[in-house]
Amino acid sequence: MRVNGEEKYLEQPLSLEAFLHQEGYIKERLAVERNGEIVPKAEYANTMLTDADTMEIVHFVGGG
Repeated sequence: MRVNGEEKYLEQPLSLEAFLHQEGYIKERLAVERNGEIVPKAEYANTMLTDADTMEIVHFVGGG
């Protein structure tokens, strides 16, 4: 699987929500594009990832 241009290998199929948690992402502060389509936050738990997927993960940072 490719995430933000970097190769990642899954030992087994994993939900997007579990992957984000495993990688230390805070899901309330990001947007995920999987295979060219934005994944709604409500679908993170139901979206299963495979090694064939390509994702872009964008973090939102607050500041003043």
